[in-house]
Amino acid sequence: MTPCAAYRLPGAKPHVMGILNVTPDSFSDGGQHATRDAALAHARQLVEEGADIIDIGAESTRPGAAPVSQQDEWARLEQIISPVAALGLPVSIDTYKAEIARRACAAGAVIINDVWGLQKDPAMPDVVAETGAHVIMMHNRLEVDASLDILSDIDRFLEKSMDLADRAGIPRDKQILDPGYGFGKTMDQNFLILNRQDELQKHGLPILAGASRKRMIGAALNAETGERLYGSLAFHLLAMQKGAGLVRVHDVRPHADAAKIVAAMVQEKITK
Repeated sequence: MTPCAAYRLPGAKPHVMGILNVTPDSFSDGGQHATRDAALAHARQLVEEGADIIDIGAESTRPGAAPVSQQDEWARLEQIISPVAALGLPVSIDTYKAEIARRACAAGAVIINDVWGLQKDPAMPDVVAETGAHVIMMHNRLEVDASLDILSDIDRFLEKSMDLADRAGIPRDKQILDPGYGFGKTMDQNFLILNRQDELQKHGLPILAGASRKRMIGAALNAETGERLYGSLAFHLLAMQKGAGLVRVHDVRPHADAAKIVAAMVQEKITK
């Protein structure tokens, strides 16, 4: 049995996914971990701070970022994934390209984090199924539309993603949903989604929330990227209360502590 097929996402508490960007142009930490040594050092830091999963990305998905070729994306990842996986935490690969996902899983990744919800690369659903990996299916849009019923749009998009996953034979217990905070949404839409995020639980799948240091945090606080920790923590704590079983973050230690508090609160309720 491959590591992908053997891995099962535990459900005991909210999981903290630490971000490892090996990109030169990510909005918050572009260029900081672009070398192998810097990436491995940061991965070890994420482990020490209490991450449950490490999410590795080699192409920036920020608005306006230049697309990266498959060759360049893999060149950034090839020497990183296996040694990060050897640190002992599950590794997630942040890509929408099927061949990158296939290679990453062969190198030790067990989760595929697709910001286009299996809908960008037609080969992705079959690759996920073949590898046995978990898949995070995120809602995305090319353009912001303030007049849009964003909740209905998310439902339609994610229902299509789930249908693609089901048709490919990806088990439901390996599917994860992400409403896509900050992707093709206005600030107000992001906070509307947060208020109503618990409605996604109707699908019966784990939910991931990822708002770390994003523009809506900065807009609400009038804060630059490096000053958004507390806002990010507040946002993710609310997301956990609204049903998020995973949060994707840059700052692991404070989020790991918050997840433990949420878990303790839930456990107290269960034992009453």
